[in-house]
Formats: sequence, C-alpha cells, structure tokens
Amino acid sequence: MVFVLNKDKTPLNPCHNGKAKWLLDNNYAVVHKIQPFTIRLKKKVTNPNLKDYTLKIDPGSKTTGLAINNGSQVAFLANLHHRADTIKQNLQTRREHRRFRRSQLKYREKRFDNRKRGDNWLPPSVDSIVNNIKTWVQRLKKLCPISKVVVEMVRFDTQKMQNPEIEGIEYQQGTLQGYNVREYLLYKHNHTCQYCGGESGDPVLEVEHKIPSSRGGTDSIKNLTLSCKTCNQDKDNRTLKEWLQDLKEQDFRKKLPKVRYKNVKQILESKVDISLKDAGRVNSYRYKLLDQLKSICSNIETSTGAKTKYNRNQVAELEKTHYFDALCVGTAKQEYSFQKGFKVLSIKATGRGTRQRTLLDKYGFPRAYRSRNKYVDNFKTGDLVKAVIPKGKNKGVYFARVSTRKSGYFRLDCFNGSKVDGVNSKYLNLLQRGAGYSYSFEDIA
Repeated sequence: MVFVLNKDKTPLNPCHNGKAKWLLDNNYAVVHKIQPFTIRLKKKVTNPNLKDYTLKIDPGSKTTGLAINNGSQVAFLANLHHRADTIKQNLQTRREHRRFRRSQLKYREKRFDNRKRGDNWLPPSVDSIVNNIKTWVQRLKKLCPISKVVVEMVRFDTQKMQNPEIEGIEYQQGTLQGYNVREYLLYKHNHTCQYCGGESGDPVLEVEHKIPSSRGGTDSIKNLTLSCKTCNQDKDNRTLKEWLQDLKEQDFRKKLPKVRYKNVKQILESKVDISLKDAGRVNSYRYKLLDQLKSICSNIETSTGAKTKYNRNQVAELEKTHYFDALCVGTAKQEYSFQKGFKVLSIKATGRGTRQRTLLDKYGFPRAYRSRNKYVDNFKTGDLVKAVIPKGKNKGVYFARVSTRKSGYFRLDCFNGSKVDGVNSKYLNLLQRGAGYSYSFEDIA
C-alpha cells in the first residue's frame, strides 16, 4: 500500500500501488516521500471519507515490530532495528579513552561523579529505543489517518526465565544467598580451575568471565567461573568458542592443551545460560514508552505478550516475526489480506552522525580530524539518492543511501541490500534528505 496525502498535507486513506502509479502517470499527484513511499495529490479533496486505521507496536530490545491495519486489510508492516548496542559500545570506548588519558596526564585533578539524574532517567542506549519508537509513531500519524494506537506492555520475569520452578520465598533469596561472589565460586567449583582442572600447577585462582566484559559480557553469576591465572591470561579477551578453536590447533601430545580443550568443550555443551540483557531493557523502558505515546496520541490501548502469542498461534496462525507479532497485538483477525507483491519495510536506526571532530587512536589520543563541513557536493551521509551510472563495472540504476567521502567518490547502500563503492557524485540525484535511518525491503514470511 502507498500512503496518500491531500494537497494541504493531511493524511488520506492509503491506496493500492497500481492506483498510485496511475495518479502519478496522469499528473494527478507528485512523490512526497521516498521512504515510506508517499504521494501527494495536486488538487485538494474536500470532505474525504477516512477509514479508521490502527497502529500496532510490538516493542523489543533490538527490533520493534510496527503494523498498520484496518480490520483484515494490512496497509503497512515494518521492522524497526535499534542501535542500543552501538551506543553502549561507543560510550564504553569513550570512557576507556578518558580514563587512560587521565592516567597519563598527572596534572589533571580527579573528577568525581556528582551529577544528578532525573526520576525518569534511562541509560542513553535504552533511551534511544524509546525515541526511535516515538519518532516513527509521529511520522506515521502524519502519513496515515490513525485513530488508535495499540502497544504491547510486556514484563519479563527474569528469575522465572532462569529457573522455571522458582516460587515463593525463593524469589527473595537468589543464587548467592549467604555467599559473596568469590566465596560462592570457590565453594561451587571446589577451589579448582574449570579450564585446566589444576593441570597448570598455578595456585592463584581468579574470577573469570566466560563472555569477556570487553565483548559485552555481564557480571552475572551465570557468566562467571573460576580460573587459574595462567588459563585466564591465555584465554585473554576471547569467548569460549574462539578459544576452543585455537585450542584445536595446539599440540595434544601435551596434557595441558588436551585437558583445556576437553573442559572448555564440556562447558559449551552444558546448559546455555539465558542472557537477561534484552529482557532487562524492555522491562526498564516500557512505562516511559507508554507515557511518551500518551503525550502524542489520545487513544492508546495496551495488550499483553500472552495475548499476542495466542493471537499469532491460534487465531491468525502466522509465522513468528516482529511485524507479525505487532499485527497480532490486541485483537486479531483469522485472515489478513495483503496486496500482491507486498513488501516489509526494514528500518535501521543509523544516527545523524557525530559532533566529535577528533579521530582517536587506540590509546584515546588525537590522530586526525574530521572536516567541519558535513556536505560534500551538496550530499550528506544518510541522504537517499538515485544513481544513474552510464559506464564501468557498476553500470546501472541504483536507489540507495549514500555515504559521502571528501574525494567526491561515494559508497551506496542499496535498498536491495547490495553495496556499490566508488561512485562519482555527478551521477547522483537527491531524492530525500537523510533523517537518521536507512531502509531496505524484506519479503513477507
């Protein structure tokens, strides 16, 4: 379906792709926006008969599902991919660089964290998820006559996820009741290194992360184990799978590599610990998301994850995807109608660039500087363009998101997922200014 705007830019009912093409070919409409594709009528329609469309949201930690429907007719499906992990990694890198620089510059006074946080404060990585969803609700309301918004309010029971049989007072006690972390690991593993079983002969035992902190591992007791100093240093910041691959190439005629390989493989083959990072994110921002949506929409309904699952499996019988989950939030129909060639829009949050002009080396000290001007030949990274390349190995027509280079030869990230590098800016035509998102299409499941 194609979104349609009146001459005064008020939303009208979405129309079929064929009708939109006819309106454009006969000069009754113009292209208003490329993504999501929207046309605008040249003559104003008075007293339009608007239908009641519902926007449904399935919030997630990495991907949020969006759906717009009117009864059984589906007008729009999308996956909104967040950049929370990227933001967290950027903040971690910045913190490490600052600490290293302060350790090298002895004259700098110590800086104490005396800043206050508001009552509704969320980590920047989590707050970006709320902002992404809010932004797209506002954008879609400008393109489609949405009369109601339905959002799934799910709360994950993190203790139940780890132990399905937990009940009663066990919720209050926890795994470490009566122990500190080091004491618990020493008792659990009988004062023995879990990688070599004491074969290295190193008496120094350390608390070790299975997934290193530098690779996103948490300090949860599920991610901690006991290791001798020798094994801990040999593992370095690799994951267990990466270390296991390196252990395969070592000489098994020696006992230490053989024992390490056997024990690491056994740890990987044992019960996989459930990561609670994504569940924690959703639990932390759900109420703030609801408050933000109430500030821009008057008609808000909430639903539960159990009802969504029932609608998807028992009522509509759809595949497990984020956009189908969104379609099944609240009430669901037994059958949904999709026009021929229906595509799912994949929206990826990329950000609007950075204000930081200084490029740093691995130690956090300046090595180069970015250009002050973000525009190169009137193009900026993130703009949507049409490229008509008349010759060469990349000859053809492309619709893509552009990444600018100071040299004037840009990279194209095409809507079909392919990439084209080294395209001269003179072959590009601007279609839409970048707004912090990139787009591609998926076939419906």
